[in-house]
Amino acid sequence: MRPLLILLLLVIFNSASTRAGKKVTADLSFASHYGDHMVLQQAPKQAMVWGFAKTLGSVVKITVQNDSYSATVQKNPQDNPGPGVWKVLLKPTPSSTPPVIISVKSVDGQVAIKDVLFGDVWLCSGQSNMQFTTDMMLNASEELEGASKYTQVRLFTASQVTSDVPLLNLKSVEEVWSLAAKDTVGHQPWKYFSAVCWLYGRMLYDRLKYPVGLIDTTWGGTPVEAWSSPDALRQCYGHSNQDRVKVNDPLFPEAPGDHTVLWNAMIHPFLNTTIYGAIWYQGEANASPPTMNKYKCTFRAMIVDWRQKWHEGTMGQTDENFPFGFVQLAPWRTKPNSPSGFSTIRWHQTYDMGYVPNYDLPKVFMAVAMDLPDPKSPWTGIHPRDKIDVAKRLVLSGLAVAYGKSGIKFQGPLPSAYFIDIGYYTLRVEYDSGKTPLEIRSSAGFELCCSHDNTSISQCNETSTLWHEVPLVSHDSTSVTMSYGKVAGCVGQWVMGMRYAWRETPCEFLACPIYSVENGLPAPPYVTVGIIGYVV
Repeated sequence: MRPLLILLLLVIFNSASTRAGKKVTADLSFASHYGDHMVLQQAPKQAMVWGFAKTLGSVVKITVQNDSYSATVQKNPQDNPGPGVWKVLLKPTPSSTPPVIISVKSVDGQVAIKDVLFGDVWLCSGQSNMQFTTDMMLNASEELEGASKYTQVRLFTASQVTSDVPLLNLKSVEEVWSLAAKDTVGHQPWKYFSAVCWLYGRMLYDRLKYPVGLIDTTWGGTPVEAWSSPDALRQCYGHSNQDRVKVNDPLFPEAPGDHTVLWNAMIHPFLNTTIYGAIWYQGEANASPPTMNKYKCTFRAMIVDWRQKWHEGTMGQTDENFPFGFVQLAPWRTKPNSPSGFSTIRWHQTYDMGYVPNYDLPKVFMAVAMDLPDPKSPWTGIHPRDKIDVAKRLVLSGLAVAYGKSGIKFQGPLPSAYFIDIGYYTLRVEYDSGKTPLEIRSSAGFELCCSHDNTSISQCNETSTLWHEVPLVSHDSTSVTMSYGKVAGCVGQWVMGMRYAWRETPCEFLACPIYSVENGLPAPPYVTVGIIGYVV
């Protein structure tokens, strides 16, 4: 009876291991971010499935429902966790497909993952405001209680790891692919799951009604340079001794803010996984010189580089201009309430245009968050707890830009023309060529740069003392008018520039001056420099 008992136990063990999606042998495996309950990218794109195997040159058989695929095990350039890599593109699979089991078999063993859905896969990255977890946000209890209703929104969180070299596989996983539930969405502060990522995915699902897979790969306090490849950084840092791409010293442990270390460890492992798009919340760590001054370049270079490398890594299945959304920096301190690096970063996030998408940032969308201060946040004011308004705005712009939904007005009012009246000492600003009805919630927020010298625009820089606050005195449905006649710093001088909401914390909660009546979105911060007029 003993041999029969042992055989029976082995059969039970192997059967349970296969049902649970675990490796039967360490010699054959999926990549570490594949697993039960995951979401793969739906048609018309092809999802890439890949992993590791011991025997080079051997054939791996992959089965998905009634479809079979084969792949040859190729050399793994990093020899970890195995000497070979296998990968295959599945046929385009619609989101209406019932949950599937993906089985993989070779001479090295057999492995399977189950309850796999097809839908849209979004990667969420950045620093602490993206890492900020759902259990930390306002109305967390209500949000968490309702999470389990979203059975088709699936979650994955990468561990915080650094590396001096690009990794093919994640070193470790914080949260394996999980169904949405109270504990998986709000497990523990700063652990998982990202509030902005969750809310974005949940609200997308409310509109799209098909599976959404969310990948959380974040680390608080980190600069954009840490998330960028050397190729991206060379676009901005060049090769000069003073302004070069830093090469991390392998003799010392990497810090999470070092150049490329998070790209290597927390982005590069996902490049062979087909995604629909990415969202980003970062910039606070770059809001001071010298990296602040380069953010216009580094942010765009990172986006361009991510797109190129994901497109290549998935054999063209991730769009070469995949949608990229970001949250424009939220407020922080209220005193002293002065211009700061936050204003500059907000501007650079739009490639100094004030809006996205634009020519230099195609298929990029954003959520304005400058009007959502939270000075009483127990996580400090730099971490506002209102992530619901952030996500609503990001989803609205995402539906328009990433999904091409027509009829969605996803931007706040944008200035389109300036009219100066020397006789009445007024400046009128028209928005959206008179097409967008305005809601005026306060009167402060506009500034003029006034100078005797009309030959230099550089004098109207971020910290110049030539900027003077100018109050609004009237408005109509599509424009606002400010009066500079009693502004001592402007009388008898040239008006050389105007800026709006150019403060770290430009207003009280939901109380900046300019909003759209149609969608309730705030006008984003902007600055224009050049001769506007002369004040008699």
